[in-house]
Amino acid sequence: MNLKTKKNGTTLNVIVSGRVDTATAPELEAEVKPQLDGVTSLILDFKDVNYVSSAGLRVLLSLQKKMMTQGEMKLLHVNDVVNDVFEVTGFDEILTYEKGE
Repeated sequence: MNLKTKKNGTTLNVIVSGRVDTATAPELEAEVKPQLDGVTSLILDFKDVNYVSSAGLRVLLSLQKKMMTQGEMKLLHVNDVVNDVFEVTGFDEILTYEKGE
């Protein structure tokens, strides 16, 4: 997994690529959570994410809970594979996201 973060005022954009799984989910959390002070909009670009495991879902839920207290979180460019995971687990009801093309 690779991460690229960019803070613009109160918006934090994170481009995520690769797999968000047991090995990489802690890295996502460790990179993003410390940067959330003062952030009201967290945008995660999942264009190049090809897999999300239960560990990845746990991190997304943790970030979502944090952002619910201070603003919003949105995932962009979610592909069909990741969307299927969200639908099967019920995360499609929890997360705000846009499917990719």
